[in-house]
Amino acid sequence: MPLNKPNKLSQIVDAAASGNYAVAATCCYNIEGIIATVRAAEAQSSPAIIQLFPWAIEYADGLLVHAAAEAARHAKVPIGVHMDHAQSPDMIKRAANLGGFDGIMVDMSHYEKEENMAKTKELVQYCHERGIITEAEPGRIEGGEDGVADTAELEAVLTTPEQAEEFLALGIDWLAPAFGNVHGQYGAKGPRLDYERLKGIREATKGRVQLVLHGANGFDEELFRKCIECGMAKCNINDALNGEFKRVLRERVDKVPLTTLIEEGTLVMQKAIERHMIWMGSAGKA
Repeated sequence: MPLNKPNKLSQIVDAAASGNYAVAATCCYNIEGIIATVRAAEAQSSPAIIQLFPWAIEYADGLLVHAAAEAARHAKVPIGVHMDHAQSPDMIKRAANLGGFDGIMVDMSHYEKEENMAKTKELVQYCHERGIITEAEPGRIEGGEDGVADTAELEAVLTTPEQAEEFLALGIDWLAPAFGNVHGQYGAKGPRLDYERLKGIREATKGRVQLVLHGANGFDEELFRKCIECGMAKCNINDALNGEFKRVLRERVDKVPLTTLIEEGTLVMQKAIERHMIWMGSAGKA
């Protein structure tokens, strides 16, 4: 069942796809990450996506979700709120009914194909009925990071155009392809990405679904640009900002007051997000 009303996230990412740029989806674990995202977006006149994991609900009983929604609502530029890697039907329904989310990733990739598709179809419809767009992962992106524990030990399954087509039939709005990208850290050789596979997926699905980049830890401007040229319109970033926050905590925790520590941590995240907005071409597009 398609959405029957406008959706902020859909509008943000559709505009990026049409304009040949991508929107940064910042994985936020605290209020500082949310504030940093809004400040970066406003400073660069860029759209943005505040992205939370199910942990945000489990830890704070929805308080971070409401904070993110409030921050997005009052921002001077378009900002949406998305849940990344929701890996259980109960969590997806809880998030959909909580209010605050414009989009939810229905990640059933840890199930075998048939069960994955059946659950995805049911949950996509559940979200759409509540005005929430959906993302799914055909194939399986290897690796693990905070929020993606269930797939950490499973072998990667690269996405094919045929798999993408099957998932489009389930009604998804965004597709996160596996093309050599991994969650968490890459090995010593760095990312080994199959751009031809990604181009084939884009050609097969263009105009019917938007592509989402997972596994961008350590990416530089060139890698982001290559992925965007192949059709990525939303790029998730995690360590690029949260690693900076942790660095400031390590270096400054015993040297400055707590309030200063929080402010400095927020600022370094903001600057990291701004840099990525420039790399992705979204600066000035709000």
